[in-house]
Amino acid sequence: MSADLTANLQLFSPPGSGRSSPAPRTTRNAPEEPPYKKDKGFRRYAASVERALALWDTAQQEWADYISFLGRLLKALQAHPSSIPVIPHSDTVALRLAQCLNPTLPSGVHQKALEVYDYIFSTIGKDALARDLHLYFPGVASVLSFASLSVRPLFLSVFERHILKLDAVALRPALKAIILSLLPGLEDETSEDFERMALAAEKLRNAVQDSSGRVADAKTNSGSSHFWQCLFLATITNASRRQGALAFLVRRLPKFGPSRRQSSLLHAATLSEDLPAEAEVAISPEPGLLIRCFESGLSDPQLLIQRGFLDLLVSHLPLDSPVLQQRIGKGDLERLVAAAAGVVSRRDMSLNRRLWAWFLGPEPTASDSTDAVTSPTSDRHNAAADPSAHQAAFFSRYGLEALTNSVLKMINRRSTSPSERARPFRVCLSLMDRWEVGGLIVPEIFLPALQSVHSYSETASKEQVDEVMRSASAFFDGVDSGLIWGKLIQLVTSSLQTDMTHRDEALRNIKLAKYVLARFNLKEEDMLLHHMPLMVLSTLASLNEAFEKTGKPSVDTEVVSLALEIADSLVQILPDRALQNGQTTEQELSASLKTPRAATFQRVRTFYEESQGSFDAADAPFSPSQLGQIVLREASRMFTTSLQSGRSNTTPEMPSRILANLIFKTQRPTAIDDLDTVTVFRNALQTSDDTTTNLSFTHLSATTAVLLALQTARPSEPYIASAQLSELMYPLVRHLWQYLSPTLPKYHVETARCILQLHTIAPASRTVESAVSSVILRQIHQSPASTSPSDCGRRFATLWTHIMHELSLQSEKRAGIIRRPSNGVPAGSTPTADFHSVLTRPLLLLLDTLAEEDSETSVFMRSWLQELPSLNRVFEVLAVHIQSLNCLTASNNLAPEKSTSKHQPPSNRDDTKECLYYLKHIFNVLKRPSHFTWLTLAEVTVAWPEQDPSRISIQEWLIRTCLVTLSLQVGASEMGAEPHIQELHRLSVSIILQIYQSPFASPLRELELEVPLMTRLRSASPSLQSILLGAELAALRLRLTRPLQEPVLEQKTSSHLAQRSRLSLAINRNSEDHEPAPIPPPPQLIECLKYGFSSPGSRLVLDDWIQFLVEVLPMFADTIFQNLLPLVDCLCKQINITFEHLKSTFTKDQSQPSISPESTLISLMNGLEQILAKAHERLTTQETKVSASKNPEQPQGFFSNVVSGVFSSETSQTRTPTANSRLTVLLCFQDTVRICFAIWSWAGYGQGQELQDPASALSFAYTSLRMRNRARRTLEHLFGAEALECLETLVVLWAHATPNDVQGTAITGLLNVLNGSKPKHTIPAIFNAIYSRTDPGALDANRLSTLTSDLTDTDLVAFLVEYTYSLEDDAMDEIWQDCTLFLRDVLANPLPHRQILPTLLEFTAVIGQKVDNTNFGEQRKMRRELADIFARILTAIFTTRSMGYLQDTNQVADEKAPTTTNGNRAQKRAVDVVSVLISIVPKLSVILVENDRVAKVVSDISTSVIGPTFRAKAFPDNVSRSILDLLQGLTKIAQGNKFLKKDISDAFNDPKFFNTPLPLLREAWLPILAQWTQSDKERVPELLSRLSAPTTAGIMFGVGATSARQEADRKTQLTLRRIALLILGSPEDAFTPNIPQILERIVELLTATPASSPSSITRADTIVLLRSVILKTSPVHLASLWPVVNGELTSALSSLLPDAANKEHYNNAGIIQTCKLLDELVVLDPDDFQLMEWLFISDTIDAVYKPITPPTILSLTDEINDVLSQSSATVSTATPLAASGSEGGEPKRTLFLDPLIQALEKEEHAAVLDMTRGELVNRLVRPFLGNLAMNAFEARYGGGEADWWGVWASVVGDAGS
Repeated sequence: MSADLTANLQLFSPPGSGRSSPAPRTTRNAPEEPPYKKDKGFRRYAASVERALALWDTAQQEWADYISFLGRLLKALQAHPSSIPVIPHSDTVALRLAQCLNPTLPSGVHQKALEVYDYIFSTIGKDALARDLHLYFPGVASVLSFASLSVRPLFLSVFERHILKLDAVALRPALKAIILSLLPGLEDETSEDFERMALAAEKLRNAVQDSSGRVADAKTNSGSSHFWQCLFLATITNASRRQGALAFLVRRLPKFGPSRRQSSLLHAATLSEDLPAEAEVAISPEPGLLIRCFESGLSDPQLLIQRGFLDLLVSHLPLDSPVLQQRIGKGDLERLVAAAAGVVSRRDMSLNRRLWAWFLGPEPTASDSTDAVTSPTSDRHNAAADPSAHQAAFFSRYGLEALTNSVLKMINRRSTSPSERARPFRVCLSLMDRWEVGGLIVPEIFLPALQSVHSYSETASKEQVDEVMRSASAFFDGVDSGLIWGKLIQLVTSSLQTDMTHRDEALRNIKLAKYVLARFNLKEEDMLLHHMPLMVLSTLASLNEAFEKTGKPSVDTEVVSLALEIADSLVQILPDRALQNGQTTEQELSASLKTPRAATFQRVRTFYEESQGSFDAADAPFSPSQLGQIVLREASRMFTTSLQSGRSNTTPEMPSRILANLIFKTQRPTAIDDLDTVTVFRNALQTSDDTTTNLSFTHLSATTAVLLALQTARPSEPYIASAQLSELMYPLVRHLWQYLSPTLPKYHVETARCILQLHTIAPASRTVESAVSSVILRQIHQSPASTSPSDCGRRFATLWTHIMHELSLQSEKRAGIIRRPSNGVPAGSTPTADFHSVLTRPLLLLLDTLAEEDSETSVFMRSWLQELPSLNRVFEVLAVHIQSLNCLTASNNLAPEKSTSKHQPPSNRDDTKECLYYLKHIFNVLKRPSHFTWLTLAEVTVAWPEQDPSRISIQEWLIRTCLVTLSLQVGASEMGAEPHIQELHRLSVSIILQIYQSPFASPLRELELEVPLMTRLRSASPSLQSILLGAELAALRLRLTRPLQEPVLEQKTSSHLAQRSRLSLAINRNSEDHEPAPIPPPPQLIECLKYGFSSPGSRLVLDDWIQFLVEVLPMFADTIFQNLLPLVDCLCKQINITFEHLKSTFTKDQSQPSISPESTLISLMNGLEQILAKAHERLTTQETKVSASKNPEQPQGFFSNVVSGVFSSETSQTRTPTANSRLTVLLCFQDTVRICFAIWSWAGYGQGQELQDPASALSFAYTSLRMRNRARRTLEHLFGAEALECLETLVVLWAHATPNDVQGTAITGLLNVLNGSKPKHTIPAIFNAIYSRTDPGALDANRLSTLTSDLTDTDLVAFLVEYTYSLEDDAMDEIWQDCTLFLRDVLANPLPHRQILPTLLEFTAVIGQKVDNTNFGEQRKMRRELADIFARILTAIFTTRSMGYLQDTNQVADEKAPTTTNGNRAQKRAVDVVSVLISIVPKLSVILVENDRVAKVVSDISTSVIGPTFRAKAFPDNVSRSILDLLQGLTKIAQGNKFLKKDISDAFNDPKFFNTPLPLLREAWLPILAQWTQSDKERVPELLSRLSAPTTAGIMFGVGATSARQEADRKTQLTLRRIALLILGSPEDAFTPNIPQILERIVELLTATPASSPSSITRADTIVLLRSVILKTSPVHLASLWPVVNGELTSALSSLLPDAANKEHYNNAGIIQTCKLLDELVVLDPDDFQLMEWLFISDTIDAVYKPITPPTILSLTDEINDVLSQSSATVSTATPLAASGSEGGEPKRTLFLDPLIQALEKEEHAAVLDMTRGELVNRLVRPFLGNLAMNAFEARYGGGEADWWGVWASVVGDAGS
């Protein structure tokens, strides 16, 4: 009998196969047969047994065959000589019997097998059975797990008669397996044989005790101790038998409770207490096993087992047990408590009730209730409350610390799983059901739990955070509000204590408090009314205390800022009644205000610490009114401190908002009386008038907010008297006035709002208006050395603009648009409609300066009024005053219509001088009008007093008013009239004359003004007559030119005045083709213009320079193109510089520019637009002259539109005369497009917003929006002129951007909002740009690009795809025809476009997806057309492009190269067909619609891409991840495609397949193989059929024999590895039906020898397949596998012995794989393997605590390790590694051998497969075998799940390498 034969069997034996059974192994101990071999009778007996065993090799098809075999075997055994108690061929007999005890066989077979076992055990006797226990017992061990009722008594008989009779020394090594074999019989306590089973287990416990009879000290009884330790281990490791273990523990487990309970918890014994003898035995030598036994039972998924172990805890292991309190460490107690507390997650009352009983201890007796807790307040509680107090004290003493620590450990686990993060909250929520437990533990874990969810929210995704937040919120809502707010107050106050808290800790605490306030529900009534005010008080008081500690280190600025944000947010949501209560007297309020801050802190702290914040246990520290006043006091002190510079590290903005809100809410500013608020404000606003320094805006804004609150909180009782208020208004307005400077646009909007808020304090007194007027007067009359006088005009212009803006926002709000109030001021508190009360007098003062022609203020005001959008408001101010004059009601003689209304009696007061004053203002405004001025006069209407229902235009109202003033004091005495009356008359006529020169004067002809003017001529003075004649002439001319003026008016007034610009007026002028040639400009003109644009000193008059440019542009004529580039370059540089200044203006801590970037930028852009408009107009004029004969009717100009569906303002074929000119213009256009895009994308796509100053957010939004709109208008004009060139410029920007840059998104967003770049225009333009580069001859000359942009066709097509992605689905209707026409043209001639065909395929796919989402895509004809185009493009790609790159081995390396820009990415994708196909394949069904087309495309891709790749010579080096991703995508949509199947099959069966890199195999190939095998279940059977059984027939000696054997080995190895990979890649139990066939082949191959074919070299790969099957198959299906595993492990490990006969059967690879198989089984620890684990490693406590008496049978690893240690001279230096790892804080049972191999290979650079056998054994095998048992025990003791993925990766690595 060969010594290498395995001792295993197969479950199913195929018909006619004699190889289904493995050859049995030889026993490890010396056999008993040799002394009897010479006996003739024994030889005859052995031959008879051998013949009976030979019957097994015939087919066992029916159960009767098994019974027949067993009957003959028993008959042969019964014929043994009576004098020979030996079983011949015992190993084979044991093997066959084990095969017959298969779970799938009927019970009759099991009964017969047990009968044979019984006879054998009786025959060989007790001593031989002890020796051969390892041989026979593994076959019997699993019987009870599947035994029928008729089999169980037979098993018990065999067990009781033979196993229990063995000595303790013989039972000790197998004790755990024996216990496990009995436990299934104890599961059902109602079964008939339960008592017998329990008695057998008890007998086993007695059997393993020492037989000496001397048991004086129970602690020395190692046998009984060993039994309990093994039982605990069995309960821990074998979940399927845990129910039986529980049943035995309930009956036999000793009690570990205290011998007597102390009468008082306060005087509990502190000395160690002795346990009963039996209990001492159970926990020796390792009490931790008892804890882990209960832990495993409490964590069991079955509720009944959890309930049973909880009952055991209550009855046998109470919380005050000495074992828990003294014998074990705190960590073990925490494990047990955590496992027990974990049952609450089931929400089962039966479990919870038992848990409370364990946590709270037994019910107290009467004496306990009397003596439990005595205190002075005990009489306040009734008798019913005493038991609860006693139980709470019990839990607090024995379990609180452990439960708290265990929950904290659970909270502190850094797991990324949402369920694990949420588990502590669910547990705590359930623990809160009992106040005795929850009330004690929640205060300790509340903050750490919230900190955990806060830290998790910073790293996890939103969905994960939401899942955790649901549990956290439920827990939070269950916590008492007093505890919540007490902890929050503790967080905030501790973070503000500079001397006690580290900065990082303080910051972490304050952030946590803010997070809790923001994410959890804190809006309950008691929180809002009671706790939240106390939180505000504590925060403000802590801040003040921190500010006042001048000698201590200051609080961190960020901490202070967050604390202020918290206080501000709480104050905003506080209800008014929380701080008000009319029942409190003034004396009580005064007393509360005198309370020191320390006493306030103490009262709040006492309330939350002693009373737990409960209003049932104690009264509130303060009444609402007292609390309101104390909070107001602290807020006012903080505000006062913040106003004093240098006293605090915070700005007063937030304190002011807090104080203002509190003033509004308390309605009683008593607490502020101690502060002299007027003096505080006066000191804060006091600066020298001569200094240039100014207060920060935040100080001014804060002062304004508080002042507004003080005066308007109680309108009937303003806090500050009007006299004192006036003293504050002027300095405050004067400081605010400084922030209206046009060079400081940062706070414009905020300043305007502050001024309006100040006006609302006392609107009737118009204090703000007078203050502004005073400031203006002071600046106008200041000395020349000071700031420019025109600066006041510019500041007023800024104030006017933003007040008008507020007016428009208010009108929008009234229309339904609600804005969020800012600065704490209630919405609607800014009555901007009453702007007259603020702006009238300052406006009139500045209008006075118009009379001074040369003053700076006059120049500015005139230019400002010319382009003022709200000019109608200026006229409104003047009109209101004029209409209120008395003198205008006295005469109406010259009015064109007589009034029918009654006039009021004239007043005695003469106000004609006032009339003259106002009319002078009007005349000064009209003296130098702009086009916009005339437009305003013509379109804006006012009410005419004499016609109440109607409104007339301003110009008509002025004419009527001037006619009235002309009639004042008309008579004989006119020559003697006062000079001002004469001036009034002349002024009136001048106004009329000026208005009649307006281009929009045509509506005035209906007044027939010439009639009253001729009447007035008769009585006019000579000086007046000359003016009147001019007016008369204008009137007559207007009357005569009526037909010519009407269309002009209609054309000019068609668009809204606010949307017109100088550019639109300049470019809409008719081309002056017939004017004479202009005079050439002087050579110095260009330099002069450049100096004007670039000089910083010319910024304030830049508009004049631009106007100058407009006037001199006609002088350029033909020389404009030579001077265009320098001018445009200068303008572009200045725009860039100015734009950077503007951006820096709104960033934090940036110095302000000396000029106004906003107005400068707009002026420069206006100039740039003007010069480009003139240059393009001149260019089109030249080109029109050249091509007039060819295309005379074609429209030309700056706004040229689409011709033939495409923008067509390009040059014609004859380009020579104008080629340079066109190039110049286009280069300028490109520069302008780039600059305008930069401006347009500012602040719109997240650029630079992280540096924005939040204090100027409103001004920033206003300015950026204005700049964006201006840039967009310019871009629209540019696109209207040169669409193709502008588009290419944007594409260049896109190509240079990175894929993740927002610039790419901004470009597509810009194209989608420009009016001139709709998809129906942009898409054809992109097509033209592509054609211009691929096939320019196919385009008309006027559609060709000039190629001035550095673009390739791949860039354009990539942008085309990106742009199409950004379009809305409905846009497909517009571009469908153009797209299909373009694609058809490309397909008609694909060669010029071969580089862009892959990207065009992607473009077609995008169109298909978008069309599918629209109703437009429901037309079947169109979808078929698109599908046909797609298929043709794909064919063209494969036809025009060489697929040779698929064989390029460098492709895999290039695949990881990062793409830097969109252009680089486009170039890469142009040659990377595979990447394009990967993105398209998942959507093929949407694009192609029909399944037949999808199948055809998949076949084409497979034939053209997949197949050539797999069949290339470079395979598998040329296979990249992208190829496999494509293949996987194809298999998902066409799993049954025969081409794909063939390609995968060819690659998989290629011998070079196993050269694939391991990561690629693991991550990409295995999912593909899994899909492949799912579609064809015959893959594994087909591979199995390739395997042939080892044979020696026909093998001769020589070269031929060796080569044939090697070839057979190679094929067998590859086939085994392929089967292993298919199993590893598939889901679990996917190949369960194939287990019998796989097992048959494994058994056959394990019989191979070095001389067979295939040889034993294949054993390593066979074991890899065995490992794969064990890993990917459920244990329930592996029953037939364990005999194979048992035999192979025994045979392989035995080959390591020095004198092993089968040593040559195992090479290095075979030895290593055997060790890995054992390592895998130990880690996975299947339940059935535990029954035989003792054969290989010591699986009991003996692995760590070695027994005093060595066992008679050592485990195989221990035996081999001892033999090798004795026979080897080399000492191993390998260090055992920890067998458990952790990931995210969770322990895992990990592999032990793989780290050893990696250490040898990496650290010592040793190749284990190349070592000699002796070196391998000494350096690797011995350290592994010697430490495996201890590491396995430590891993199980440490808990945790098996590292399944680690094992899987190890097996994949061995199978695929």
